[in-house]
Amino acid sequence: MTRRIARVVLDSPLPQLDRLFDYAIGDEHAGSVASGIRVRVPLRSAGRVVDAFVIDTADEPDDARALSEIDAVVSAAAVLPERLYTLARRVADRAAGGVSDVLRLVIPKRQVRVEKAWLAARAEESAAPAMIAEDRVEKAHAILDTYEGLADVIAERRRAAAEAIPRLHEDGHPEWARLLAAAATATLGTGASAIVVVPDHRDLDQVVDALVGLVGEDRVVRLDSRQPNPERYRAFLRTLDDEPCIVVGNRSAAYAPVRAGLIAIWDDGDGLLAEPLAPYAHARDVALLRQEGEESALLFVGHTRTTDVERLVESGWLQSITARRRLLPRVMLDSVDDLERRGQRLPSRAFLAARQAAKEGPVLVQVARPGFAPSLVCDSCRAPARCATCAGPLGAAHRGAVPVCAWCGRSARAWTCGSCGADKLRLAGSGSERTADELGRAFPGVRVIVADGAHPVNKIDARPALVVATRGAEPRAEGGYRAVVLLDGSRMLQAPELRIAESCLRWWSNAAALAAPRAPVHLVGVDGPVARALATWSQAAYARAELGERAPLRMPPTVRVAQIDGTDKGVRRALDALRDLALPDDAVLGPVSRDEEEPGRFRALVRFPYAEGTRVSAALRAAVVAEAMGRRRRRGASARTTLSVRLDVIEPDL
Repeated sequence: MTRRIARVVLDSPLPQLDRLFDYAIGDEHAGSVASGIRVRVPLRSAGRVVDAFVIDTADEPDDARALSEIDAVVSAAAVLPERLYTLARRVADRAAGGVSDVLRLVIPKRQVRVEKAWLAARAEESAAPAMIAEDRVEKAHAILDTYEGLADVIAERRRAAAEAIPRLHEDGHPEWARLLAAAATATLGTGASAIVVVPDHRDLDQVVDALVGLVGEDRVVRLDSRQPNPERYRAFLRTLDDEPCIVVGNRSAAYAPVRAGLIAIWDDGDGLLAEPLAPYAHARDVALLRQEGEESALLFVGHTRTTDVERLVESGWLQSITARRRLLPRVMLDSVDDLERRGQRLPSRAFLAARQAAKEGPVLVQVARPGFAPSLVCDSCRAPARCATCAGPLGAAHRGAVPVCAWCGRSARAWTCGSCGADKLRLAGSGSERTADELGRAFPGVRVIVADGAHPVNKIDARPALVVATRGAEPRAEGGYRAVVLLDGSRMLQAPELRIAESCLRWWSNAAALAAPRAPVHLVGVDGPVARALATWSQAAYARAELGERAPLRMPPTVRVAQIDGTDKGVRRALDALRDLALPDDAVLGPVSRDEEEPGRFRALVRFPYAEGTRVSAALRAAVVAEAMGRRRRRGASARTTLSVRLDVIEPDL
């Protein structure tokens, strides 16, 4: 006797259910159950029906074991192809997470009308897709030829890290967007699909605009977090078709189920490419896993180079690519002594350069924070002003405004200093609006534009203007900025983060790339290695030096870091599971209590070599499952585990 069975993965966050389950296929579903479709199956232990995806079907030679039958077929659309499940499983295993958590990030919520239209279109016979015009492919190769060896990397499906030319092209597109569009077009010309991953919607718009000029709109599939659910689901279904396309999207686009010949990531140091939801897989790691499994080309593009990518370059995993002819911004460093001697925020040299440039076109001034006065201090003792309710920092929306807490939003009308008892405040910080107010008076007759999170601006014309923008919110200027002034650099570098210097170099480099050819770029009040790296445009060398300094201290990315949170007993049991792995003596940091932030919670960090990644992630995942099963057996306890594990923490609190 034989029977047909289906192996399914349950849509459940419970770690003990993160495996394949066998279900019998009843006679009523015999012809409708196939790999990749959505079904509903019963859970006998819970007495309810849950959603699931069919991974595989098979004939079982013996029907002696008791199997539940599939309850219902939700849809005939195979939305989970084998290649997508394989990638999701590899990502989950590397991050010590569950595959259902990964699939929840990748497969959009079902839209019935969109799905029915897609199924009907697939059922109809259609003509073979038209090939890309030869002149479009030649144009793409002409762009690629400006970089040494890049065309060969894409054709031979190898891995590389490319340094983008820091300028705007004559057609208005930034060079990095043209490079990504050319690489994707060249891949599409070979009959394979391409995936381009960018941090935010502004970058996405620029890449799409560059692609439309090369291949047209029909071949470009946009996966955008801002899309309405029907439009996003329609785009996802398009990636399931056999017809090659170019997928452009945010971090989850790295999972797009196309048959990819190229995976390209722009600016992998941007924090938006790090997934904030479990299992917290960075788009860079997803691309690395995918390239290794599918043997596609892999390309990291940026004006700077992260230490993560530089580690791969030094190990020989990635090839370093630079332009045949480097065209670099003209960066000048304005010393700290000049600022202190004159007692002003903008040194005279930068001020004169900005005033002269403002006669010809727009000038960019980059600042650290938005708002008017993001921080206030006591006028008497200079102690930071704090909220009486939550101890958050107080700020002012404009001069003379009532102070407001940046954390809880409460107003502090009757504020008194906790140190000296005084009741008067002083403006201590300058945000984008205050800077615009001050510089507007210094540049009479020049229009002032504020660009930050509250005032988004994507592009401005070539007329004279003073653009005050926060880092990452700088708009493009037609023809480029006639001068760029980078303020608050020393304040940015004071942030208590391991990678803050690396991040600052990336912010400044991206802003400098918006300058017109030979336009001056002034970095104000910063010296040291990071300032010299910007002035000499040697970001890769700076990343190499950073790696050298972190290696003796065993700091990421020279090692991987796992973060374990839970009760004291739960964390210690998870650490006990690692004892047999022979990790270095200083591998474990903690556990330490987090009672001030989370009462009853403890945290430990585990630093381990990349070669031990598979064993460490498997051991920690087993500890999470054991903790969940133990809670389930205890009467009255929730089935959800209180133990959480996160691997590859970008900013571990060492």
